[in-house]
Amino acid sequence: MTEQAAHPYPVHWEADVVLRDGGIAHIRPIGPDDAGRLVDFYEKVSDESKYYRFFAPYPRLSDRDVHRFTHHDYVDRVGLAATVGDEFIATVRYDRIGPDDRPATGNGETRAEVAFLVQDEHQGRGVASALMEHIAAVARERGILRFVAEVLPANHKMVKVFTDAGYTQRRSIADGVVHLELDLEPTDRSLQVMRAREHRAEARSMQRLLRPQSVAVVGTGRRLGGVGRTLLRNIVAGGFTGRLYAINQAFPEAGTVIDGVPGHPSVRAAGAPVDLAVLAVPADRVPQAVADCGEAGVRGLLVVTAGYSETGPAGRAAQRELVRQARGHGMRVMGPNALGLVNTASEVRLNASLSPGMPHRGRLGLFTQSGSIGIALLSGLHRRGLGPSTFVSAGNRADVSGNDLLQFWQDDPDTDAVLMYLESFGNPRKFTRLARRTAACKPVVVVKGAVHSGSVPAGHTVPVTRIPDSTVSALFRQAGVIRVDTITELLDAGLFLALQPLPRGDRVTILGNSESLGVVTYDAALTAGLHPSAPRDLTTAATPADFAAALREALADPGSDAVVVTAIPRVGSDTAPEDPAARSDLAPASAATPASAASPGSAPASGADPSDPETDPGTGPESHPETDAEADAEAGDDPALAAALREAAHRGGKPVVVVHLALDAMGDRLAAPGPGSRIPAYRAAERAVGSLAEAVAYAAWRTTAADPGRIPDFDDVREHDAADDVRRMLPADAPDSGVELSPEDAAVLLGRYGIRVRQALPAPDPQAALDAAVRLGYPVALKTTAPHLRHRADLGGVRLDLAGPDDLRRAYEELTARLGKPAELLPVVQAMAPRGVDTVVRAGVDPAAGAVLSFGLAGVPSELLGDTAHRLVPATDRDVAELVRSIRAAPLLFGWRGAEPVDTAALEELLLRVSLLADDLPEVVAIDLEPVVVAAHGLSVLGASVRLARPPARTDLGPRALSAV
Repeated sequence: MTEQAAHPYPVHWEADVVLRDGGIAHIRPIGPDDAGRLVDFYEKVSDESKYYRFFAPYPRLSDRDVHRFTHHDYVDRVGLAATVGDEFIATVRYDRIGPDDRPATGNGETRAEVAFLVQDEHQGRGVASALMEHIAAVARERGILRFVAEVLPANHKMVKVFTDAGYTQRRSIADGVVHLELDLEPTDRSLQVMRAREHRAEARSMQRLLRPQSVAVVGTGRRLGGVGRTLLRNIVAGGFTGRLYAINQAFPEAGTVIDGVPGHPSVRAAGAPVDLAVLAVPADRVPQAVADCGEAGVRGLLVVTAGYSETGPAGRAAQRELVRQARGHGMRVMGPNALGLVNTASEVRLNASLSPGMPHRGRLGLFTQSGSIGIALLSGLHRRGLGPSTFVSAGNRADVSGNDLLQFWQDDPDTDAVLMYLESFGNPRKFTRLARRTAACKPVVVVKGAVHSGSVPAGHTVPVTRIPDSTVSALFRQAGVIRVDTITELLDAGLFLALQPLPRGDRVTILGNSESLGVVTYDAALTAGLHPSAPRDLTTAATPADFAAALREALADPGSDAVVVTAIPRVGSDTAPEDPAARSDLAPASAATPASAASPGSAPASGADPSDPETDPGTGPESHPETDAEADAEAGDDPALAAALREAAHRGGKPVVVVHLALDAMGDRLAAPGPGSRIPAYRAAERAVGSLAEAVAYAAWRTTAADPGRIPDFDDVREHDAADDVRRMLPADAPDSGVELSPEDAAVLLGRYGIRVRQALPAPDPQAALDAAVRLGYPVALKTTAPHLRHRADLGGVRLDLAGPDDLRRAYEELTARLGKPAELLPVVQAMAPRGVDTVVRAGVDPAAGAVLSFGLAGVPSELLGDTAHRLVPATDRDVAELVRSIRAAPLLFGWRGAEPVDTAALEELLLRVSLLADDLPEVVAIDLEPVVVAAHGLSVLGASVRLARPPARTDLGPRALSAV
């Protein structure tokens, strides 16, 4: 059998990576078919780079060299190439070596010599660093623990590649050569280096798409109304500041002008660099267009063309090929089936979307996986005089995803907050990591659509990653993400975050001219977990000046962190106000857009709430009064009140929100650009208070984000012994579902991590039960361990506080008489634990999210009501403290109604130990500790089950790579 047959081509080592400049390269193993590519690559490398690689002049590769560098066993000898198109731009190779530096023969040696070579024109793009990550991952997979390298001191770039990798290293200089040895075990430093490079590269790749200096619209027809022509006209109307080209293969070579834009038959024929190509041609012509763009050096693609994964298997195959073809040319893909992208920055002004008008310039980053919901978001913001900094509707999300946009928005100086509508996750753990890093400096608000299994649109799931909604909530909570349930709530949160500062605390002042509306608002604040003061009633006769004075007083109160103003029409007021309320320098301009003007709200949108006047532009009075004063009177408007509130809130330093009823134009007047502060206003107290409460919770999380807590070291943890146990307990031929450990083996494995399970002795007959009780000591408990009856005290499967032999004998007879024979019940006897609160501690591996730690109270709270909290593993001490306190039944642990508080410190330590076990031993795919009785002092684990299985791959710990095509 040949080497190649013994070790087939490892296709799973292939990956697309984003380089430092935002371009794309493909990394793959080198094989025998690459001889020609290797020779062409070597000829393009400078003599200096060849000298650095071989320590001597080496102008060309011999046939023997070519054979050696292209024939690998993929175990002891491995070569990887970075390619763009079909061309090698860099290579890396390792050869396993023995202890005396002689070639090894697959005998288990754990060192390998590694060397790189990068084309000169591609040096400085981060190619070698990316190859370093991937060759290190390959080496670890093949049992290699250390890399050895020799580098000439003058080769500063390559020395830096090794020293900056973050691995533990040893360095020496002898005979004029730098000798380096790197331990390949990932460290916190190496992970930080990898993720920092990933962040810079992916942010740069998004910048190339979102801030282009030149755009070509491919598929621009002469006919009005076509998608390509519409996109071109939108870009022109938006005032794009860069160069713009119209592309249609039917155009002649020169002289065509469409909407004032020069036309060309191809992107190459434009004869100038193009950063972004917008593809609006039929799906069957997209491959030709992508090839043209790739040959012309286009940096990125926006594909609005439909007919891909949303249409079925053939469309999915075409979509995969689209991404593969684009990445082969070094291009990222936004779409297909995308609504488009918008950048409102004054130096860009790009509306490359099907939205019918350029949005207002704003400071919100918007991302959606749905074009119709994207229209609804733009429309809702537009009516308040607000807009995005950048907007992306990614359609089928074949390549560019919300993760990429988070990388960009984290450092974007034009973006203050991020709003996202997501229907699926490609990489949930990466999303959590990126969202947490972004949320530490600016709010991230998310609506998670398609909550129920099977409701995800086919075109929006590339790849499909299903994840329980409770786990999604845990991911968001741990990352500091503000999760809302509806598009209306997303707009509400965006309105608040765009216009108001974050609150410093949860103390809320409520004031207004309606006692009833004040009470409703007070109740809503209590329900939301805020601490409101008693509402201050200004009476229905309150004037704008009364409101302004009360608001200034509330903002000056050191005992208040936020103010909610409630307003209804003033009784007996003259709605055509006199000076000074109507003075032009006090009354802000209305944000309403004339019906004849093109605006992002002029198209109907699914996702908007048709019953809500703030998200439905069609609601409102049907009559048409002759004058503005009559319109104000009919709508119950009070422009003087809006102006007074804006002026009073100016420089107040605390958030202000307004709840208004029967004042239809109030929201527009308060939020529109103009003098004074811009204030978010809502038509329902629950919406106003809800947005404020989310901001309060986020602000509290952000104060602790810089210190996520620590993962403690426990002196009594024996990780290596536990790993040996797992290897012994999990047979090589175990089924995919894994194996359930016996109670004895589970207790042994848990004991390695200091988790003691209270001993339970089998009781197959009454005498065995009596003997067990004598051994353990009375009082005891008798319980069945049959899976269908476990923890079912309601069925009589558990008998407690058996004080002596008579009690135990009687309980045994009752148990078997009621529920079945001992052989079916598997009864055990266990010593009674101190009284306390029964809880449940679990850890399980979610295929998408990885290991998750869960906690709840035993019985009805967690099983029937779903009162269970979750955190990702590994959990910190801060995570587990929040975990214990985040369930609704948590007061039972802290002395509810005069009861004695339990030992939550012991409970948090147990949670940390379970988290550590699940993180150290990925084969432990399920741990169930139930019940865990937490007493006033200490706790007792009365039941435990552990399941072992081959774990799913952890994509978040491997080398950085784009999602697989």
